Amino acid sequence: MVSGYNISSNPKEMDLSVIHDYLTRSYWAKGIPLQVMEKAVNNSLCFGVFTKTGEQVAFARMITDYATSAYLADVFVLEKHRGKGISKWLVKTIIEYPDLQGLRRMLLATRDAHGLYQQFGFTLLHSPELFMELHQPNVYLKVK
Repeated sequence: MVSGYNISSNPKEMDLSVIHDYLTRSYWAKGIPLQVMEKAVNNSLCFGVFTKTGEQVAFARMITDYATSAYLADVFVLEKHRGKGISKWLVKTIIEYPDLQGLRRMLLATRDAHGLYQQFGFTLLHSPELFMELHQPNVYLKVK
């Protein structure tokens, strides 16, 4: 727990304008159209961190079947709220979330936050040769 904040997984509490504003500037979803981001949020298990006045300051979502696997995506903490332990608290809350227990595998991709996720047991892929991807880094430039 971080004093002055609370975490919610209630989809009605997610502030789509805050989420879209951040994601459209991120290195992983730069330029994501609002309708694409809304569809992603609506089809994921989302977690938001909010101030006591209701301002959303952080976000993450799990793409999951709730039975075998999950993918952690779109994790962010707004710049002015960093350095308070919010990201650790958010990841811990997600990892311990009751509906995500017993999964065979949780995955994520990060360019620069390996240290954060390693604290919660994430490692580099044990067998990267088993994984493949269809990567389309400019897909959002094609969506109108």
